[in-house]
Amino acid sequence: MKFSLTTLGVSSASPTTDRYPSAHILNICGRLLLIDCGEGCQMLMKRHGISLMKLDGIFLSHVHGDHVLGIFGLMSTLSMSGRTRPLHIYAPKEFSGILDFFRQQFLEQETYAIVFHPLASDAPVPVLEDDAMTVTALPLRHRVPTYGYLFREREPGLNVRKSAVESESLAVDEILALKSGCDVFREDGTRLSSGILTYRPYSPRSFAYVSDTAVFEELPEMVRGVELLYHEATFGDDCADKAEATLHSTARQAGQTALRAGAGMLVIGHYSSRYKNPEVLLRQAREVFPRTEMSREGLEFEIPLNKNRE
Repeated sequence: MKFSLTTLGVSSASPTTDRYPSAHILNICGRLLLIDCGEGCQMLMKRHGISLMKLDGIFLSHVHGDHVLGIFGLMSTLSMSGRTRPLHIYAPKEFSGILDFFRQQFLEQETYAIVFHPLASDAPVPVLEDDAMTVTALPLRHRVPTYGYLFREREPGLNVRKSAVESESLAVDEILALKSGCDVFREDGTRLSSGILTYRPYSPRSFAYVSDTAVFEELPEMVRGVELLYHEATFGDDCADKAEATLHSTARQAGQTALRAGAGMLVIGHYSSRYKNPEVLLRQAREVFPRTEMSREGLEFEIPLNKNRE
């Protein structure tokens, strides 16, 4: 039941000798999702023991090079390795031409289906819903069409309290009815309430990815109550004007968004190469939002399972 984020590439446009461009792995109960795919992404995955072949989907925020240039090598390796399972890619519709170019020039043999899901909405829109999770694309404010992503676990089914099974002498059909949310009415007129005799075994977990964007009024509400928020912190207070001009965020603004959203924890990343030691960005974010951590290559942030008592 693992739910964790592994930060791989944490640099912005210009990589440094020890920081790669954007790339992150989200593990939701064993399903591996790649979020952005900067240059060197597949090498970072191999370095940290993350299986390329187990990738379930790729979510790209926008088509700036520091977020997509690693995807050619990754998809080529998947083909050479004999992948047959379809690969789903979620990205702004502008990525379509890049994908066509790759297929024509570099993919000699397409061993697996590439399923492209183009994004073009100017409002939050669900892009993936299955039995395990939901994913919502969040339109951001950047120089090109850009999307963040909100990942939420599905609410688990109801469990019948063990004490009730014995105290009420529940039959199998009664247990099934209660677990489906239905009250049970017995022949003697007794009513067994599903709301009283059942419980949710755990609370669904959530993660939001926000990169790249300028601050805007609606963003905190888009990620309201998220347990783990990754937010770009390209610049510090010393470059607030540059952040505004390039439609990026400062570390302090990332902290303010987390605070207004009521997030459980903030992870900052996407540091400008001008900051040799991004600890200064961490300090500025923590002045606003103390529960802030700094992303680094290979660092894992796990959201523990919050079990509910019977």
